[in-house]
Amino acid sequence: MKLYEINQELLNCVKLDDGNSVNEETGEVIDAEAIKKLQMERSEKIENIALWIKNELAEAEAIKVEKNKLGNRQKAHENKAQSLKEYLMFNVTEPKFETSKVCLSHRKSTSVDVVDRFKIPEKYLKEVEPTIDKMTIKKDLKNGIEIPGAALKETNLLIIK
Repeated sequence: MKLYEINQELLNCVKLDDGNSVNEETGEVIDAEAIKKLQMERSEKIENIALWIKNELAEAEAIKVEKNKLGNRQKAHENKAQSLKEYLMFNVTEPKFETSKVCLSHRKSTSVDVVDRFKIPEKYLKEVEPTIDKMTIKKDLKNGIEIPGAALKETNLLIIK
């Protein structure tokens, strides 16, 4: 039985004077032992779903750690390739080097080197999109300061340990 079905079964039960219950939908008389069994089944379902959530979060964390490791390995390989490229640029002086597996050539390139960024005229500066400091807003709202466009919102969180 699914959790919502168990909940509905329990909601459908009405207590009788003899300690038993009756299902309003089916008219079936349910003894106290059957209700206890439904409650135990409900508890087991809730526990299993919570454990499933914990397992999914643990799996996500393991993937995140592995992703970071792979990112670090990727960066190390990129840095090593760049270092080897600079080594070749310094040591291969002929304009073109070619074998059946690889072809190297040199090409001129122009880039801008900013020596003093504070002397650059304003027309060459890009505007950065401002970000909202939610922690400061939260603190001020809690201290009674009214902030247009912001309000405190309470939500219920499910904590699983």
